[in-house]
Amino acid sequence: MSKTILITGATDGIGLETACKLSAAGHTLLLHGRNPDKLAAAKARVGAEPGAGEVETWLADFSDLADVARMGSEIASTHERLDVVINNAGILKSPVEMTPAGLDIRFVVNLLAPVLLTQKLLPLMGPGGRVVNLSSAAQAPVDPAALAGKKQLSAMDAYAQSKLALTMWTRHLAQDLAGKGPLIVAVNPGSLLASKMVKQGFGIAGNDLGIGADVLVRAAVSEEFASANGLYFDNDSGRFSDPHPGGLNDARTAELMDQVTELLAAHA
Repeated sequence: MSKTILITGATDGIGLETACKLSAAGHTLLLHGRNPDKLAAAKARVGAEPGAGEVETWLADFSDLADVARMGSEIASTHERLDVVINNAGILKSPVEMTPAGLDIRFVVNLLAPVLLTQKLLPLMGPGGRVVNLSSAAQAPVDPAALAGKKQLSAMDAYAQSKLALTMWTRHLAQDLAGKGPLIVAVNPGSLLASKMVKQGFGIAGNDLGIGADVLVRAAVSEEFASANGLYFDNDSGRFSDPHPGGLNDARTAELMDQVTELLAAHA
């Protein structure tokens, strides 16, 4: 059955590969990007897949939370139903470390933007829907001061903290919805895949992007993930597993979610 699927960060890397695979299966794809030329090229490539479904494009800068909110509201106003959201957009290295609002760009793009966008889109998604959050093997306990922009971290430290925070939110949202909304799952698509992020961050070509795209397709539409609500799938080991131990601390998760709510209220 054809589904309507939004993929953020879909103009290259794992996002684009995943979009091509899902389009070839006949699903309707909503592709997000921040560069209009790359977004047009992605639409052409995804739409050229044999058996491709309908392809839409959505432009937004995920380092600007007001722009994220705008995109979410516009999607919600033009679609009655959304079956899957794949929160794939992410950033490691950037020429700009802090946003104009004074927040680390990794926390904004990798955590606050997907939280905000998903909140905007949840009314379109019923219990049969899915939200797939791109986690990572790189995870580290979140420093509240760094999240608030009061302490600057290295790019890798901020990235690892943002990815554990996203995984914590996954578990929290799944518990909060308690079967009333879509399934929420976090996925590490695989370490050191051949994405732009890996090339820029580590200076290596990386492994086959198909490794990551395949698991994201499974997470989005397969029965294998039908009971995965709130779980973390580690594609390096090929199984569901626990995230960093800090991600299972309910008290710390509650504190983190309170801080995220405050930051979104102040900056979105």
